[in-house]
Amino acid sequence: MIRRRAFAITTSVLLALSGGAGIALAVRNTPASADTVVQVAEQAGAFKTLLAAAQAAGLVEALNGPGPITVFAPSDEAFAKLGNSTINDLLRPENKAKLAGILAYHVVPGRVSAAEAIKLSAAPTLNGQRLALSVKDGQLRIDEARVVKTDIDASNGVIHVIDRVMLPTERDIVQQAKRGHFNTLLAAAKAAGLVETLSGPGPLTVFVPTDEAFAKLPAGTVESLLKPENKARLAAILTYHVVPGRVFADGALAAGSAATVQGETVRVALKDGRLMVNDSTIIKPDVDASNGVIHVIDRVLLPNAAASDGAAGSENSKRSMMASGAAATPQRLIEAAIERGVPLFNRGDQDACASVYELTTLALLARDDVPSEVKTALRTAAEKADAAASASDKAWALREGLDRALGKMGG
Repeated sequence: MIRRRAFAITTSVLLALSGGAGIALAVRNTPASADTVVQVAEQAGAFKTLLAAAQAAGLVEALNGPGPITVFAPSDEAFAKLGNSTINDLLRPENKAKLAGILAYHVVPGRVSAAEAIKLSAAPTLNGQRLALSVKDGQLRIDEARVVKTDIDASNGVIHVIDRVMLPTERDIVQQAKRGHFNTLLAAAKAAGLVETLSGPGPLTVFVPTDEAFAKLPAGTVESLLKPENKARLAAILTYHVVPGRVFADGALAAGSAATVQGETVRVALKDGRLMVNDSTIIKPDVDASNGVIHVIDRVLLPNAAASDGAAGSENSKRSMMASGAAATPQRLIEAAIERGVPLFNRGDQDACASVYELTTLALLARDDVPSEVKTALRTAAEKADAAASASDKAWALREGLDRALGKMGG
């Protein structure tokens, strides 16, 4: 059973912490000191390396902003445990994005006191990944770091001092899947042409079936789906496992459903103490990746008729699954992609928007029911997107392709 508490949230604020990408957060605004987080850290004199890192990463202005934020601040001694060579390497200009990601992993939206933190098991960071919170031997721990001093107030937040630098995972979704030995999923993603997208900037949420989950499908189904002529059906099934954005288990459970890239929604609920997505059990939730989050599941999710068919081993189940690629029309897929992509782009998350458009474009290119002239427009857009200099340009290139495709189909 998922037992997680989220932060109390009331007021919206936008913090730009890296690459100009804004992260929309909801927080409380209760200043308790005349000095900002940065000024308090400067006065303390024990955070020189942290401040130098924030300067190198271009985050000082953001950390001086209105907030409020909670900073788990590594002391100079904590940074020293990394070694001088590692610190000097991170401070190089070419590693600015990596350093910004590490520092953002130490910042949580809202003013969270130690008394509130000990009641939590996880906390979202401005990096996008989550911190694990626990109490061991009466001491608050954040990931593997110990909190050695708590509740240092600032005008725009609060500081808790920790004894080591915390490092977010650098492995993307595909790399995490390889590490978890999800061999059938990886083979299917390669056959469907989705590996590059799942390795892209994201963020994406992927419900990942185990090899055993694929083995539960009717005999011969996986082998059939891996054939080139069934690429469209395979792409439809795989994109039914992908949700735009980074959706953790508690958020999915609270929403009750999630819209997939394939164009349909999946249901999320608790049943007999188990967290379920459709009829599949989430056996390992919230596996962080650098570009999203993975939830490991024990059954392959089948869109539309295949998801509701009765016996998994029946011939009817096999036939309905093989027909599921046509469950959502090409027009509806494009409309759904635009509906999801526009708000992502408008809130400053161009990477996520581009990922939605790219996954949809790939799914359409793999379908047999998409006219050749439409595929030509989509391929042109994809080539232009590949050459784009920024996530924003990539999103626009793909969107223009989807708009042209929709026009050619009479949408």
